[in-house]
Amino acid sequence: MRKVLFISLGCDKNLADSEEMLGLLVGNGYEITNDESEAEAIVINTCAFIHDAKQESVNSILEMARYKETGQLKALLVTGCLAQRYQKEIIEEIPEVDAVLGTGSWDELIQALDKVFEGEKYLDFQSIDRIPQAEGKRVITTGGHYDYLKIAEGCDKCCTYCIIPKLRGKYRSIPMEKLVAQAEYLASQGVRELIVVAQETTVYGQELYGEKSLHILLRKLCRIPGLRWIRILYCYPEEIYPELIQTMKEERKICHYLDLPIQHCNDRILKRMGRRTTKEELIRIVETLRKEIPDIILRTTLITGFPGETQEEHEELMEFIDAMEFDRLGVFTYSAEEDTSAAKMPDQIDEEEKQRRQAELMELQQEISIDKGNARIGSEVEVMVEGKVADENAYVARTYGDAPGVDGYLFINTGTELMSGDFAMVHVTGALEYDLIGELKDEYTE
Repeated sequence: MRKVLFISLGCDKNLADSEEMLGLLVGNGYEITNDESEAEAIVINTCAFIHDAKQESVNSILEMARYKETGQLKALLVTGCLAQRYQKEIIEEIPEVDAVLGTGSWDELIQALDKVFEGEKYLDFQSIDRIPQAEGKRVITTGGHYDYLKIAEGCDKCCTYCIIPKLRGKYRSIPMEKLVAQAEYLASQGVRELIVVAQETTVYGQELYGEKSLHILLRKLCRIPGLRWIRILYCYPEEIYPELIQTMKEERKICHYLDLPIQHCNDRILKRMGRRTTKEELIRIVETLRKEIPDIILRTTLITGFPGETQEEHEELMEFIDAMEFDRLGVFTYSAEEDTSAAKMPDQIDEEEKQRRQAELMELQQEISIDKGNARIGSEVEVMVEGKVADENAYVARTYGDAPGVDGYLFINTGTELMSGDFAMVHVTGALEYDLIGELKDEYTE
């Protein structure tokens, strides 16, 4: 049995692809290993969204290539966004790489491995608008109590700063029956929280069924036994629609949590970014969500230092964030990516100024977060247990308002033994900058 090391880089959408590829490997008799020195094959599923992600991907390829000399490595395969974007450069500049599979071709992983072990190179790029078809059971790598359901591939928005449409193709929804079957399988393997992702989730089904159908899919997912929480990420604010809000209100499994990547609030900057909202519309959307779902937790992301952003426009964004008081917020400094129109725009802002603006925004959000955390002291909240704190009578958990990997935690002080994936009621006793502290009230067993 050949041993394969698998490295997954980048976003949660990429992780969903990686788990499908791991399923292909296991289903075809490969053994998964974490030891680079004993791996006969290494697969790296890469990211190329921004400069830092590209650099991490390249460094990983170069690091693993060394095992052609020092280990058992006979096959080095590169998949994902970096493979799609820089296929020729990878082939020409890193001869240790034996196979390069584009974003539409990762389901040919086994065929590629077979060719490489026969002594041949394998380079194949199916249409970027193809959806790979995986056969086999997906391998869960998140710990087992939560996982991601990728409901669509690609994007049609074509924001001026983003390369994703050129890497992932046009938006295409995955048929609902396939998604439901995959969610049922994940639930059968112990997944309690299902996190719905795509480059944009809110327009799911529009090109497949003639109308936005995320609310229909969500109702079907809510019928699956075993699932306790269903969380929705990456909702473009302008695409939020009444049926989706109503479904969130009616279905108790759906977390009252939305990720709304607004990127900015200034109308001129939004237009330069290629975004399809205005400041007034953003305010109206946030107000509607909070009116319809009073306990909703709203997360957003911003880009600071976009070409031509003035100090006054930065201050306008600060005032907007102060007024909106988003529950969760992340800030990226603008990264000029080749082949994007924003990279060619005049008035590029220097890195030091970008970092300064990012720090100001995050300092403001930290104050908002502390205030919101202090306001929750004395309340009772339901949490999902993530794991135990080493050498302490304490556990790490998340509330419905905390997505894994991007939001905060709630630390439970208790001598009671809990397991990852358990649900419990916790009395909040304290707040940190982004996290909460609490005491166990009552453990759920359902």
